[in-house]
Amino acid sequence: MLTGATSGRAYQLSLVTVTSLSLVGAALLALHADSSQVSGAPRGDLPSWRQTMVQDFNVRAGAGAVGGVYGLDMRGYDGLSDSSGFGTYTPDEVLSVHDGFLDFHLHYSNDRPRVASVIPFGYSGQTYGRYSVRFRYDSIPGYKIAFLLWPASDDWNEGEIDWPEGALDGALYGNSAIKGTRTPNGMQFDPGDRRYSAARPGQWHVATIEWRPGLVQWFLDGRLVDQTTKPGGVPDTPMRWTLQVETADDASSTFPAPGAAGHVQVDWVVQYAYTP
Repeated sequence: MLTGATSGRAYQLSLVTVTSLSLVGAALLALHADSSQVSGAPRGDLPSWRQTMVQDFNVRAGAGAVGGVYGLDMRGYDGLSDSSGFGTYTPDEVLSVHDGFLDFHLHYSNDRPRVASVIPFGYSGQTYGRYSVRFRYDSIPGYKIAFLLWPASDDWNEGEIDWPEGALDGALYGNSAIKGTRTPNGMQFDPGDRRYSAARPGQWHVATIEWRPGLVQWFLDGRLVDQTTKPGGVPDTPMRWTLQVETADDASSTFPAPGAAGHVQVDWVVQYAYTP
């Protein structure tokens, strides 16, 4: 990962169901309701989580205009090589907002794959939180998605939380870099084995990170996908949410192929603070 240089509906329950549950039970069901089919950003607090930021991309912005309409942080990195070194962050060629979603148009230009990485809620970040994004992606060999929490200090040794991450022609997984384990070869990750989710190209999904003291959990459409196993390794310093779409881990001078192109679309993003 980089070492340098985030009005709709709330999660809903039917009235019939709510009348048969206690208020506490209803709130817990709402917390992990499947909102993959809900196009409006959820609004309001949840048990243990206070909503702090919402972005539902309702204002149109053409290519090159996202920074002017949504702020420079939403435009993200510019002119840098991506994690593999074979793509270039070129937000003005890649990003636009139309039809109610943020659109990443991944493609070749001037012999380089063009990618983007945006920071929807600013660089300062927060310590602990809940982060939800409704998204879909085309099957594009040679590109990947890595939505992650990255240290606001840019010190990778403080950890890193990834979800969803994976190749855009495959399945996605979650992982967390164990704080304090950095070596010249990188970081250790928890859990050690990847558990792949049911997310597939072409489908709308809601991915949620829940980060609290000693524990990170990853949810897809309200269902737990995986979680950390080492409480002492969980990051505990401010982190910023970054929506990173770039070339794949195994990218090369010929992969992605010059003709490979497609889209990652984000319907909405929501951030919460941890309030136990």
